[in-house]
Amino acid sequence: MGKKDEKTNVMRVLEQKKISYKAHDYTQTGAVSGVDVAAALGENPACVFKTLVTVGKSKSYYVFVLPVAEELDLKKAAKAVGEKAIAMLPQKELLSLTGYVHGGCSPIGMKKVFPTTFHKTAEDFDTIVFSGGKVGFQVEVKLSDISKIIRYQVADIIVSKEEA
Repeated sequence: MGKKDEKTNVMRVLEQKKISYKAHDYTQTGAVSGVDVAAALGENPACVFKTLVTVGKSKSYYVFVLPVAEELDLKKAAKAVGEKAIAMLPQKELLSLTGYVHGGCSPIGMKKVFPTTFHKTAEDFDTIVFSGGKVGFQVEVKLSDISKIIRYQVADIIVSKEEA
């Protein structure tokens, strides 16, 4: 697989909104973890982001996008979205809820639009890299352009080094 001209749903959404992006194909690398993907792409892991889906105590769903080498701080994340508590969405529910499989989940192009929070460091980079909506594909986009597709906020949502 991994044809250079292969388009994912995320890429189609970006093109539809006339947003410039750079596609990255890592299907030939065998990379699985986000840190491995960043290394395979020759990117700084701090600007490569993973997408996590959670469920709040209120039964609402939330999307958090954070650097691949970091861990989501559930307390900070809950506070960021005004929930008493949140938990990770069970993996078996991901596909039916978002339309994406584990490892290929993107904040763009989900079946429904959920409140989305990017970790505040996303603002530190000209572009950020995240899943292209399919395992083996990443897209590189300006954070400011993402607002043309989804509404998001920026907050501190990762476990700080002192706490880890």
